[in-house]
Amino acid sequence: MSLSYRSSGRHQFPTVLLFPLVIALFSTFAVAQDDVTPKWDAFLGYQYLDPSITVAAPGSNPSNPTPFKLPAFSPGAGGALAYNVNDYLGFEIDAGGNWNKSGSDTTISIGPRLMLRNEGLNVFVHTLVGWNYLKVNSLDKSSGVGAILGGGIDLRLVRSLSWRIGEADYVWAHHNFADVVGTQSPDLRRPNMTGIRLRTGLVFNMGFPETTPPSASCSLQPSEVMVGEPITATATASNFHPKRVLTYSWSGNGGKVSGKDNTASIDTNGVAGGSYTVTARVTDPKAKKNGEASCSATYTVKEPPKNPPTMSCSATPTSVQIGATVNVSCTCTSPDNVPVTVSGWTSSGGTVSGSGGSATLNTTGAVAGPVTVNATCADSRGLSTSSSAQVTLENPPPVISPEVKQLEARLALHSIYFPTALPTAANPKGGLLASQQQTLTALASDFQKYLKAKPDAHLILEGHADPRGSVKYNQALSERRVERTKSFLVENGIPEGSIETKAFGDQHNLSAAEVKASIEQNPELTTEERQRIIRNMRTIILASNRRVDVTLSTTGQTSVRQYPFNAADSLTLIGGRQAAPKKVTKPMPKKGTKKK
Repeated sequence: MSLSYRSSGRHQFPTVLLFPLVIALFSTFAVAQDDVTPKWDAFLGYQYLDPSITVAAPGSNPSNPTPFKLPAFSPGAGGALAYNVNDYLGFEIDAGGNWNKSGSDTTISIGPRLMLRNEGLNVFVHTLVGWNYLKVNSLDKSSGVGAILGGGIDLRLVRSLSWRIGEADYVWAHHNFADVVGTQSPDLRRPNMTGIRLRTGLVFNMGFPETTPPSASCSLQPSEVMVGEPITATATASNFHPKRVLTYSWSGNGGKVSGKDNTASIDTNGVAGGSYTVTARVTDPKAKKNGEASCSATYTVKEPPKNPPTMSCSATPTSVQIGATVNVSCTCTSPDNVPVTVSGWTSSGGTVSGSGGSATLNTTGAVAGPVTVNATCADSRGLSTSSSAQVTLENPPPVISPEVKQLEARLALHSIYFPTALPTAANPKGGLLASQQQTLTALASDFQKYLKAKPDAHLILEGHADPRGSVKYNQALSERRVERTKSFLVENGIPEGSIETKAFGDQHNLSAAEVKASIEQNPELTTEERQRIIRNMRTIILASNRRVDVTLSTTGQTSVRQYPFNAADSLTLIGGRQAAPKKVTKPMPKKGTKKK
């Protein structure tokens, strides 16, 4: 007699409805994830089964069978092999068998398993579907579709071995005894198994991933600060148990370190400038090994810059006569942008008074010469610098008496002119004509009086020559002319030390335009005389450059360079005669005398 499975659809267990129940059960414990998960685990142990199924009693009339409830199957054995996709999900193959004197039951199933991993204790649920083989003595064997829904608890003994304290499963299967039971007994013809299976045994954990030692890294924000600025340190732990609470301890060698969990604050007040280190120690207090890691980070503390102030002072005006006042101002700034103050005004002459960056110098009673005005600028930290301004004090000009003013006005200086090539080297005392001697005599007389009022005054003589000679000849000629002029003045009472000479040769000669302008501005000439002179300009230009100019040192007055056309000896200076020859008058013959 054969037993085959015929599905009627009425007693088939709705296994798809078990999945929401499994997910809900697992989510209740999802907060307790365990640590390292093996890739494989295999269960082997004792199994008890109460099939909770009623079949036709052996030997019953198929048309009117007697119900027989199968007793519990014991002993039994079971095993399972699971592949863990991750910490939660695994796929399991399950096999088990139970027997007694009434028969036996064997199951082979496959399905997903969800496991909650805790510290040494794992809780799982699984939903399996597969094949259920039921054998009842004196009845035909039955193979049917089955399902297992349940879960259990594993206690980890060592890393690779656990004890399954208990597993409880609901076992469902649909069997078909239509070959031995008539249609009048449908519950016995196609009975459902709704049993309970209990298990205990050992679980072998295999395929653990390589364990990475825990580590930590430290970071700083910022890593470079000025003294007094705070720093935040952060420690990031890696490869620790993800659900354990870690402890952090902080230490450092620069400033006060205040740690809280994985962050710490570093107070740099009072810290000297330099480089410092902060260290974090991360600990898993529940780990027996590999439960600690540390990290360090370096930070730089900079002291505030201590640059002294920069300062500059100026005086307005920079040169005054004694008795005047001068305004002095100083500008001061700090490169470090700290407050500054200007004070401490002093001067090497006169009196100075001021506040802040401005002061006034009173030069009354001071001595002529340079005067230095100083000031000091200090910042709020006590750093200071000094600066100064220079003022030149001059004596006021001497009071000139009316007599001296008249004397200066009378010192009408005139250039001294010489004839061509005079004086000669053989006769250095010659060449000074009467009209020019007369000019120098008047100059010597007035200058002697002037020296009594101004003893430091002196005359500057500058000699010239026309360009017709060589450079060497003209230079020597101009030197003889200034020396002759000087010697004449000395002979007339002028101290030699009050005379200065310069010889230019044919340098600095008057141009044709300058000579013409001098002629046109000469008030002593008539219009006809000017026209006649201009017609002989070349000769006049040469004569105008054979001269010695005179300058008065005190006033800078320079002699008037006007040729003396009205002098009696002007023709000699030009190069003609000194005076026209007189006419000779012959006596008239006496009457009656015969001509010869």
